[in-house]
Amino acid sequence: MDRYAQDKSVVNKMQQKYWETKQAFIKATGKKEDEHVVASDADLDAKLELFHSIQRTCLDLSKAIVLYQKRICFLSQEENELGKFLRSQGFQDKTRAGKMMQATGKALCFSSQQRLALRNPLCRFHQEVETFRHRAISDTWLTVNRMEQCRTEYRGALLWMKDVSQELDPDLYKQMEKFRKVQTQVRLAKKNFDKLKMDVCQKVDLLGASRCNLLSHMLATYQTTLLHFWEKTSHTMAAIHESFKGYQPYEFTTLK
Repeated sequence: MDRYAQDKSVVNKMQQKYWETKQAFIKATGKKEDEHVVASDADLDAKLELFHSIQRTCLDLSKAIVLYQKRICFLSQEENELGKFLRSQGFQDKTRAGKMMQATGKALCFSSQQRLALRNPLCRFHQEVETFRHRAISDTWLTVNRMEQCRTEYRGALLWMKDVSQELDPDLYKQMEKFRKVQTQVRLAKKNFDKLKMDVCQKVDLLGASRCNLLSHMLATYQTTLLHFWEKTSHTMAAIHESFKGYQPYEFTTLK
């Protein structure tokens, strides 16, 4: 086997590249491959599907966080503008309705300021997701690419061995030598592929666990901030509602 493994002739390299290219062409065109070879990689393909899902959903999450921050800023601005408008109109109205507008305007301005506090955990969340994407996912992606290259080499070697075995005559020494040479190439390719296959499976499992830890930690921080926001604003609104009990209700008509 060592003797055949040392075959680095130009002809041997050209033959390897030919069958690797043929395997790559088969994969690119979606032609049917040997069902047993495909079935042997079922566990690996399942891990790859999970990896691509993590890759895609993390990108979507990053975009959603950015959009959510913009929406919070926009809502806070509009809420503050409405609060300032009610306060200015309330100062001009000397009735109880004016007092209600002033109090409600102050509450809305307070709520708009408190709402901006949600951006802090969201900014941190976005930074952590981006770091996770650019480091953990990128590192796994490099390993996946190396594994796919080795898988192409291995399956190309299998095609080569299948082609040689169809014309094999055990009584001819040269044909046996050729078959042994190709068989050695298959063994070496399989050894490299199996190692990277295990690396990919382990990295994808670790990637999934890391993402769960990231989401659990960062979402807990955001949830705590959100609950504090609602507690403060609901307390303020409840106090205003309590102070206006017994006031004459008003019916407003919108002029379109």
